[in-house]
Amino acid sequence: LKSTYIDSLPLMMDNKGRIHTSYQQNIAATGRLSSVDPNLQNIPARSELGRQIKQCFVAPKGWTLLACDYSQIELRLAAHLSQDKAMIEIFSEGQDFHTATAQRVYGVKPEEITKEMRTFAKTINFGILYGMGAVSLARNLKISRTEAQEFLAKYRAAYPELHEYMESLKQFARQHGYAQTEYGRIRDLSHIDIRNPRNQSLLERIAVNMPIQGLQADIIKLAMIQIDAKLSQYDDIHMILQVHDELVFEVKQDKVEEYQTLI
Repeated sequence: LKSTYIDSLPLMMDNKGRIHTSYQQNIAATGRLSSVDPNLQNIPARSELGRQIKQCFVAPKGWTLLACDYSQIELRLAAHLSQDKAMIEIFSEGQDFHTATAQRVYGVKPEEITKEMRTFAKTINFGILYGMGAVSLARNLKISRTEAQEFLAKYRAAYPELHEYMESLKQFARQHGYAQTEYGRIRDLSHIDIRNPRNQSLLERIAVNMPIQGLQADIIKLAMIQIDAKLSQYDDIHMILQVHDELVFEVKQDKVEEYQTLI
């Protein structure tokens, strides 16, 4: 934290006290934008010191920072792409997805879900999207491999269409040597020699993750283009940062609600 942020950021300010990041289009293979020199997509917020560093980022007098993000976009995209009935039902009814997953995996009523159960379910929900297997899940949750396999089996039973969809993505990548998003962004995988079992699991992880994370990257870029077209005529709001599924704006204080609705 000291070397990356506290020592470095003050040296990067311009004469108006501003820090400017650069966005690279071609670092992340999924199509995500990568913030460099400095990386402002990765300001730590978990530790107390990290939160103090975050408080150093302020808007000018009379302005405020407005952050708008997508809610659980990758899980929603997984529901859309797989057309999994249970997932669609959870989102359509506005339920908390992690609680609903815990309910299905543990086979208990919503009021019986503990904080720990929800955390476990959250880890599995996001882990599945990154192609996480029993070994990684066991390591992350600090449980045995057998328990992790049981969790995964219950998860597949809870969301059967999602499981079928992900298996079809792996099959497609093995056959065609690439993965793609719904908008047509392609990630070449033909260089991965799948005769090696370790490489095969790498290919499968990418095959599952690329269509979802890549589509999320496509969607926020389209949002940025459309928002910019709408906002370019105004001088009391600026789009200043993109953090994967979140956009940060600098807005005149009396215009926040107006622009919030537009965005």
